[in-house]
Amino acid sequence: MSLVLEWLASLMPHLMLAPIVLPMLVAAIMLLLKEEQQQVKMVMNVAATALGLLVSVALLLWTDQAGSSTTMGVYLSGNWQAPFGIVLAVDRLTALMLVLSYSIALAASLFSTARWHKAGVHFHPLFQLQLMGLSGAFLTADLFNLFVFFEIMLAASYGLLLHGSGRMRVQAGLHYIAINLAASSLFLIGVSMLYGLTGTLNMADLAQAIPEVSAADRGLLHAAAGILATAFLIKAAVWPLNFWLVPAYSAATAPVGALFALMTKVGIYTILRLWTLMFSSEAGDSALFGSTWLIVGGMVTMVFGGIGTLAATRLTHLAGYAAILSSGTLLAAIGFGQNMLTAGLLYYLPSSTLAVAILFMLADIMDRWRNDGNVDIDDEEAPFLNSELVPTQSLNLDENEQVLIGRAIPASAAFLGLAFIMCTLVVAGLPPLSGFIGKFAMLSNLINPVGLGQSAGYQAGHWGWVLMALMIGTGLLALISLTRAGVRHFWATHERGTPELRISEGLPIAALMALCIVLTVKADYVMQYTQNAANTLHSPDIYIQAVMETQPIANPAPAAPATAAPGAKP
Repeated sequence: MSLVLEWLASLMPHLMLAPIVLPMLVAAIMLLLKEEQQQVKMVMNVAATALGLLVSVALLLWTDQAGSSTTMGVYLSGNWQAPFGIVLAVDRLTALMLVLSYSIALAASLFSTARWHKAGVHFHPLFQLQLMGLSGAFLTADLFNLFVFFEIMLAASYGLLLHGSGRMRVQAGLHYIAINLAASSLFLIGVSMLYGLTGTLNMADLAQAIPEVSAADRGLLHAAAGILATAFLIKAAVWPLNFWLVPAYSAATAPVGALFALMTKVGIYTILRLWTLMFSSEAGDSALFGSTWLIVGGMVTMVFGGIGTLAATRLTHLAGYAAILSSGTLLAAIGFGQNMLTAGLLYYLPSSTLAVAILFMLADIMDRWRNDGNVDIDDEEAPFLNSELVPTQSLNLDENEQVLIGRAIPASAAFLGLAFIMCTLVVAGLPPLSGFIGKFAMLSNLINPVGLGQSAGYQAGHWGWVLMALMIGTGLLALISLTRAGVRHFWATHERGTPELRISEGLPIAALMALCIVLTVKADYVMQYTQNAANTLHSPDIYIQAVMETQPIANPAPAAPATAAPGAKP
């Protein structure tokens, strides 16, 4: 293992670029291929995503080196020192988000090969560009490039949401585009104000500049931070800025919906990264700015998500509200600013995201099964669907898009039922799976808050008890909703055949379920990893020093010209 880590350390400066450059190059190559070459694009998409996952795992192993609690990698693009050059940085939190993103993306790309990748054009290039935007948002260390990667991610998501056509997708897509354009405008306004006040957009440099802002400009600084946070809160689906999420996510195709489960977590990641860095307990008069807003906003979002799950009648709507509920829980926990509580929420984050992604995939199969092999669409939407691209009967197609007679996998109904039960346990936070462990870790630290030095953050007090009650109450609401949906789909059914489940549909679901089990079995290791990640987050000096003190690589000195020997002929 030590030899592997040494080899990874030697490749680290260049390995950090791979999650961004790899999908960019693959997407560019795909665009040069003809649309008829779907099989080639499909193989390239799956292979590139699998390679990206391997790179992400390598980064995770490197950041978690034995004997080091603060391992960070910094890459100076263009060999310019911060804050003048573009900087990429990877720590435990970044590596965790990369592994989570590529794991879900690989499952979604495999799931799409069963049917949905043929439902429109440019699915695979857009998929890779989406991964490029996600990876860049996690790796970048300055706000300007964060905006750039956000726009790449959003531009790709617009096309993916509209993939498959249909009136409902177009309608939801227009709303989705409008709200994200508004969020991008707020992003630019907030960034411009911060740059005008501090003269920098590098995150580490901003953290150093904020305590030095004059008292006269402090209000303007907080206004800029509030505008910037509003853009991130829209992407994190906080109430009342989340009205777009359920219609958009439920209208998307199943693999796109699974990939979109990561989108709200990008907003959560950005808030967590910037808030702990710029408004830590060491930020002077701006210390813990906005903590109450984060706590209250997260709690209201939890209530909205819990009630939404009760009102949901379709599985895709239920999955969308589960994503909102997860986002609200994470946001409220972030607001307390306690490193032990942050460790618990970082454990809960991948568990809940995996469960939501599985729910979107299950919804596609279960709706098809419930409707005897037909896609569950509204009658008013049917005339707008292209029947050649989106067949409404059997979903098993050959390379010529001719309908095949599907052969059901034995015990496929039992497999679907087991997967649905696992999702129910994780989303509701019931034992013995990882959702319960994550919620229990957060609840125990709400009762007995323990901080790291000055990072004890916002004392729980009555807000802690309210959050505890909401976590238990919304978990109960999610349990009722998911149990009701399970009864409707598995027990209270009319006579129908065994569900048709292709290997390319069952395998990615089984893989994500296995990850949930691994998070449960290896809970001690994962919790130690998230604890180290939380300690680093709440000690911003570690991040600041790593970014600001990384030196450019010196150019090699030119070789001295050879001196001719005395008397030698020229």
